[in-house]
Amino acid sequence: MAKSKIAEGAIYQPGASSIEGLPTTLQLFHTHPPIMPRPHWHAQVEVNYVIAGSVHYRMGDHDLRLNAGQMCLFWGGQPHQMDESSDDSLYAGAHLPLVYFFRMRLPTAVSNMLMSGATMLTSQTDNADDENFVRWFRYATSGDTLKAQNAVEELLLRVERMFLEPYSIVSSATEGKRMEDDEVTAPSIGVVRMCDYIAANFLEDIDAADIARAANLHPKYAMNLFRKSTGMTLIKYLTLLRLSRAQAMLMNCTVNILQVAMESGFGSVSAFNKAFRQVAGMSPSDFRRDVRVTN
Repeated sequence: MAKSKIAEGAIYQPGASSIEGLPTTLQLFHTHPPIMPRPHWHAQVEVNYVIAGSVHYRMGDHDLRLNAGQMCLFWGGQPHQMDESSDDSLYAGAHLPLVYFFRMRLPTAVSNMLMSGATMLTSQTDNADDENFVRWFRYATSGDTLKAQNAVEELLLRVERMFLEPYSIVSSATEGKRMEDDEVTAPSIGVVRMCDYIAANFLEDIDAADIARAANLHPKYAMNLFRKSTGMTLIKYLTLLRLSRAQAMLMNCTVNILQVAMESGFGSVSAFNKAFRQVAGMSPSDFRRDVRVTN
């Protein structure tokens, strides 16, 4: 792998107003992609379309290079790092909270593969994508509600179309595997309702029974349905939303670890430390110290 250009280009600086701190908000972007000094994670599915230049990602179990005209989809809950970005690179895309993701009509196998760490990659793009991604970003940030809604609806349809044409699955287990035909299914209304409730209440003291009740489902059935649809448990997703917010607070706030834990929805510092270490591979204190050293 080529040497990282961290010292040469723009550096990604996440914060409480960025994607980590707003894990239930759909956000669109159009920018020169800055490299990341360390892996980060967030509780959304990410769509990246490279308009010019090239970028390189370190994913959980694989590396990925995207060149101009390629588009990818991956689950941001896996720690990932963009460690190379060419001087002329330009990309656009979005961060999709699961509630949007599960409203789309996608092949049944896609969500499980994404949540397991695979990246979906396609080169089936054209000049219309260059224009549309720019317009969607402009509409989404215009302050006009109708334009923003139009941008989101068109973007979701474009993601659906990605799976109507040939695409590749990139992971350590399925490197370069191509997919052309797969069963397409309507999203489960139960999963959508659960995602809606979690998004609105993830900072509160809720559990799997509360989430199931909000979706009018039996707790055991709700847990099985969510795992089947996403490849993870209800509690893991709830925890990831909380950790995403906590990560942003640790990077940009001076509040102590106890306050970060409480304001991120964790009931205790010990529970927060354990959950954070499982994702980041280090304690919240060490993570904050590492951020301060490298910034």
